[in-house]
Amino acid sequence: MAALPDLITVAQYRQLPDDGKHLYELHHGEIVEVNRPKPGHWMLHRHVDRLLQPKLAGFGEVAVEFPFRAVAEFDLRAADVAVLSHARWKAIDPEVDVFGSPELVIEVISPSNTRGEIREMAALCLNHGAIEFWILDRKRKSATVIRKDGTTTVYGRADRIPLTAFGSDSLAVSAIFE
Repeated sequence: MAALPDLITVAQYRQLPDDGKHLYELHHGEIVEVNRPKPGHWMLHRHVDRLLQPKLAGFGEVAVEFPFRAVAEFDLRAADVAVLSHARWKAIDPEVDVFGSPELVIEVISPSNTRGEIREMAALCLNHGAIEFWILDRKRKSATVIRKDGTTTVYGRADRIPLTAFGSDSLAVSAIFE
């Protein structure tokens, strides 16, 4: 019988030294190195943040590189862009992680992402509080929206993403990639 890996808790992860050179997340109790994004990647984060702020102001707060713990003991990740309801935002204790997924998680595809990693992240978020999970593809200029009910829609440059689940109208895909 194969030995089980030594799983690391969030508390143990927080005790590890920060070398300042690498970024890490905790996925299912295992430390995973994540790449630092290139300027085009983080510029899109910021642009989407600015587009969503006024559209979702009635629903909640928009944040970039938002840390959360979908699975309380063994997971600590950061969403490229996240939307958290006002009630959950107001309840944040500055000394304690946010538990559960943000209501909207947006990930920008980068060369280091695999389809499996993106699918796993979408499933994790949608099973732990997300209403929608968006995947933004800079090369194709498209947005894939996966909803909690399992439906998936791919939106192209000429389309608009409905924001009705968040009490708003819609967002033009062309505006995301302009």
